[in-house]
Amino acid sequence: MEIINPLKSKYPVVVRLTILLGIFCIILNFLIFPRFINSVEFDEAEQVIIENIEIPQTQQIDNTPPPARPSIPVPSDDEDIADDLTLDELDFDDFSNMDAPPPPPSGPKVVFIPYDDPPVAMSPIRPKYPEIAQEAGIEGVVVVQAFIDEKGRVKETIILKGVPNTGLDEAAMDAIKVTRFRPAKQRERAVGVWISIPVNFRLK
Repeated sequence: MEIINPLKSKYPVVVRLTILLGIFCIILNFLIFPRFINSVEFDEAEQVIIENIEIPQTQQIDNTPPPARPSIPVPSDDEDIADDLTLDELDFDDFSNMDAPPPPPSGPKVVFIPYDDPPVAMSPIRPKYPEIAQEAGIEGVVVVQAFIDEKGRVKETIILKGVPNTGLDEAAMDAIKVTRFRPAKQRERAVGVWISIPVNFRLK
């Protein structure tokens, strides 16, 4: 005869009841003991008050060294100094007796005369090359200022730019003096004028 275990027949019911009871306990636990909510509370920050503080001006210290004391003459024991040494008294009130510098050398005064047409040389200016300058191989340009009168003749000559001590200046002036010019014209009238004439000296 087979023995029937009463717990075996009631096992499904007991399991279901146990599960339901466990769920009920869990829900009851949540209701009785609620979850802790993390609440963050911010403390009130203290208000910072900025005060205006007057900073006193710093005193600047002058570190410049004091001026040197004036030297005081001290009697010397040196016997080499002459006893009769005296300084001449200077008279600063009278400057009229002082010698004035010599005046600059006065050359011929050149007067500018306006003209419409400048003088024109009627023949080429051919200066004679000095033999000394040729042997030394000296070259240069001599600028001569000449006065051409109303008849086309050269009356005066001045060296504006020359090569001194070579004979080139004299050769240029001699060549210009013997040259005839067509005189300058001012309103269809011949006039005497000053002109600058360059003379070029070049060795071939």
